Amino acid sequence: MTAAQLLAMLVVMLGVAKIGGYLAQRLGQPAVLGELFGGVIVGRSVLGLVDAGNETVHLLSELGVVILLFAIGLETDLGRLFKVGATSLVVAVVGVVLPFVLGFFACRLLGLTNIVSIMAGATLTATSVGITARVLSDLGRLHDLEGQIILGAAVIDDILGLMVLSVVTGLAQGHDVTLRGILLTSAAALGFLVATILVGKIVVPRLFRAADYLDLPGTPTALALISAFGLASLAEACGSALIIGAFAAGLLVAGAPQVREIEHGITAIGHFFVPLFFVAVGASVDCAALNPLEPASRFALLVGGTLIVVGVFGKLLAGYAPFWFTGNRMVVGVGMVPRGEVGLIFAQMGLASGVFDAGLFGGVTLMVMITTLLAPPALKLLLGPPPVPEIELPCEGIEDLVNMA
Repeated sequence: MTAAQLLAMLVVMLGVAKIGGYLAQRLGQPAVLGELFGGVIVGRSVLGLVDAGNETVHLLSELGVVILLFAIGLETDLGRLFKVGATSLVVAVVGVVLPFVLGFFACRLLGLTNIVSIMAGATLTATSVGITARVLSDLGRLHDLEGQIILGAAVIDDILGLMVLSVVTGLAQGHDVTLRGILLTSAAALGFLVATILVGKIVVPRLFRAADYLDLPGTPTALALISAFGLASLAEACGSALIIGAFAAGLLVAGAPQVREIEHGITAIGHFFVPLFFVAVGASVDCAALNPLEPASRFALLVGGTLIVVGVFGKLLAGYAPFWFTGNRMVVGVGMVPRGEVGLIFAQMGLASGVFDAGLFGGVTLMVMITTLLAPPALKLLLGPPPVPEIELPCEGIEDLVNMA
């Protein structure tokens, strides 16, 4: 891709993100829903203006989700997150196990083989923390108890998803899956997060205090980005996920003395990169594989419809799993529903390994698309309009990301 082609694609992606976000908000929906639909329109399914499979577009969207998760980490109260840790853990575990089991048996009843059923069930375990967190921010509910539970559960869900992904990848490639391999994958993801928070709580505040001696504009924001990108890349190198590293960096930088200045800087950068992620997710959807007039697509539609029902039902039940929680369990369950880019990664792996054919890949993609598009309006309906802010100093910082669209 040449520089001119990249610039033209950015014009399309940013333009459709703003238009889609504006229209969604005029209809009383979160802006992210418009960005996702805009991506579908300019993607390969309709206009074909954005190729989500292009490496440059993929990298830009990955950068967008890293910045988004870093921004969410900046907003998150680590102490409060730990207080809901047990509840989040139960929601995450049930939200992985139940959809997987239901999806496996549903696919077996449809006549699919064991390996295809396992792969399809695995796609149901994912939760897109980026999409849910953005919706909660749009609605001003990220700091609610339910929002903190969803956020914690989604992060744990990603760790569990890495375990599932490693197991399913081994099965798809015909390898023997060992308990040792599963434990190593789990330890790498969980250990990285814990170690990063423990060490970073000591190192990061001192690093930012030392930055006061560098009298250069933008230094705190630059250090924050260095922390986010460095921990994200380190997380993947340690067998974890980029977004876990970025989220951990946000939790740590939130304690920096210059946090307000950092929030302003990250907000400005987020206005550019974050919408690219949501447009790219929408552009990756291929509706042509789901044409009901094509005989080969009808079974794919049946599989996709079954997975939608099972996937939504399994995640909703996960919200009710912690019986001691007295808050809005339906909100927690709905917040775990969207599969987003994580589900697409699982689906793409199934296609690349030969487990899914084009039709089944389309069916699984349909499940990912519908569950992703279902959550924003459902959360809007359950939570209502954003709360009216108290009259105080002008709102600053990362919360301005909610107005990106």
